[in-house]
Amino acid sequence: MEVTANRTEGIDPATRVDQLRHEIEQHNYNYFVLDNPAIPDAEYDRLIRELRELEAAHPELQAEDSPTQRVGGQVGQGFKPRRHPVPMLSLANAFTHEQLDAWFKRVSSLVPNATIDFVVEPKIDGLAIALTYGQGVFTLGATRGNGIEGEDVTANLRTVKDVPKRLRAEPIPDRLEARGEIYMDSEGFERLNQRRAEEGAPLFANPRNSAAGSLRQLDPKVTANRPLHLWAYAIGYVEGLSVRSQSEALELLATWGFPVNPLIEKYREMELVHEYCTAMARRRESLPYEIDGVVIKINSFAVQEELGAVGREPRWAIAFKFPPLQATTRLLDVGVNVGRTGAINPFAILEPVIVGGVTVRLATLHNELDIQRKDIRIGDRVIVHRAGDVIPQVVKPIVEDRDGSEQVYHLPTHCPSCGTELVRPEGEAMTRCPNVACPAQRFRWIEHFVSEGAMDIRGLGEALVQMLLDHHLIHDPADLYELTAKHLLTLPGIKEKSAINLITAIERSKTRPLDRVVFALGIRFVGDQTAERLVNAFPTMDLLARASIEQLEAAEGIGRKTAEAVAAWMERPDNRDIVRRLHDAGLTWKAERHDDPDGPLTGKTFLITGRLEGVSRGQAETRLRELGARIAPGMSKSVDYLIVGAEPGSKLDRARKLGTSTQDEVWLVHLLEDGSIPPDS
Repeated sequence: MEVTANRTEGIDPATRVDQLRHEIEQHNYNYFVLDNPAIPDAEYDRLIRELRELEAAHPELQAEDSPTQRVGGQVGQGFKPRRHPVPMLSLANAFTHEQLDAWFKRVSSLVPNATIDFVVEPKIDGLAIALTYGQGVFTLGATRGNGIEGEDVTANLRTVKDVPKRLRAEPIPDRLEARGEIYMDSEGFERLNQRRAEEGAPLFANPRNSAAGSLRQLDPKVTANRPLHLWAYAIGYVEGLSVRSQSEALELLATWGFPVNPLIEKYREMELVHEYCTAMARRRESLPYEIDGVVIKINSFAVQEELGAVGREPRWAIAFKFPPLQATTRLLDVGVNVGRTGAINPFAILEPVIVGGVTVRLATLHNELDIQRKDIRIGDRVIVHRAGDVIPQVVKPIVEDRDGSEQVYHLPTHCPSCGTELVRPEGEAMTRCPNVACPAQRFRWIEHFVSEGAMDIRGLGEALVQMLLDHHLIHDPADLYELTAKHLLTLPGIKEKSAINLITAIERSKTRPLDRVVFALGIRFVGDQTAERLVNAFPTMDLLARASIEQLEAAEGIGRKTAEAVAAWMERPDNRDIVRRLHDAGLTWKAERHDDPDGPLTGKTFLITGRLEGVSRGQAETRLRELGARIAPGMSKSVDYLIVGAEPGSKLDRARKLGTSTQDEVWLVHLLEDGSIPPDS
């Protein structure tokens, strides 16, 4: 809000209102007609709020054609206009729990004698549509448009598999308008943008944008090839059937064959609504589709009717909006860093911008080919996306804002760390530094080796790893096991207790299972799951080190590239020396087998997702193996128990679909201490 105040200082209200209306109309056209927004939703919302505040402070400036009095954009060319029998209203927004309470206080005061309960649901980031059925048969589909009039996209909606073409069960109403959201899931969005980049086509900014663009194709065959889905969330109107509440409407929609989001809940207490909003904000990143908030509706249609609407917004519903995951800012420069396998990773240096409640200054640019495909240039205004703990990324440039001063970026020709000439192997996207002795690669390699998912050496962070390298106390991972407290005490700022704790952590890491050791070696293409597959096929390090490319490729789940990478790594004399020294240091060299039928967890398969607080994932998995359990490489039907930590990933949703038992960290700790499955599990 400070930025707005500075920008508008000295401008009289009438002039600013005209500016805002013109700017918002242009953004409406970009968003609803061209499906190519130039600003994120959060910035659009700020413009609308500023205009509303000015109109409220200066009633003489209010106008019927103001964007604040209408729902959305114009009807685009190429589709027939369709008037909605019942207007498709927009929702008021709450950005804080206090604003949500203020809404509830207002509606409660308007219906003091009513019993209020709520239906709450994820706010899907897609395109609102209305589906009309006559005698149970799909006859018309329209976009929301400006709320009064939308576009006839019936032919395109017929290609969306989730849209029922005929209602499946009684009671069949004479006429029905079902409302919902057409959306594209995250995986489908990534595939579509990748294909468009390869074809040189403009990229979509987000899944909502891609869903809108896909649905509004003049050729239905194009729409049919896009991964579109539907969540139905309301009945617009119905003839020949009485429906009394939102929850009843949802039950009917599900009965008729519409997909209804399983995360929708019904509550009587506002406190539970708040808890739902908080929980959904945490789950946001793990869902396979994007949501930007929670919609709260008063359940009773009678109460809804009594409350009515004000302007373009119903009083009986509100959207609780999450912090935006996207924002626009300026790309100031491009830097590069060197990965542990020599990959040269470009990153964006940005004007600081708040995304998802966090100030972002750096973002990934993946690789040079990706920069070229997206046509990202230094000086561009760019859209930045941030999701959870994932590194922020530059989605696309805003080409319309270019003034000619932007510069095309080219990757350096030599390694910024060691000066070696860079190479890009044929058929690969990543440019690499071929010097295995490159200092940057050494640092990243050791950083990976000591990480939680690998050897899990607590207390050995980036700064200390760099200090050990700078003081020539280590050169490779095997050197860590030759360190003593005396060595560490020569480093600046290291106290005796810290030195002893670190040596203890290094000693404890020697008991990590063999698959963790293999993963820690940092071999290209060998992630944690691949390391487990390798150890299943080659249960000792000696067998793995001697395996040929053909033998490696014959192992389940191991491809040719991975086999070649493992064999090449093991053939290098300096790597063989590291493996020998790790063996001499006493690291686990043989995979433990749990074939004893009397083992308490024999026959049970576990998987951990999310962050554990009281125990590391490595420690938990080691103990589970000691008890006879198998650790799955990924989520599948074979998993008996999914342990869910903080900020779980998509494995949780997959587990729910499969009906897998999900347990929390408290349950896990009890299991690890007691050695048996807790009762009632």
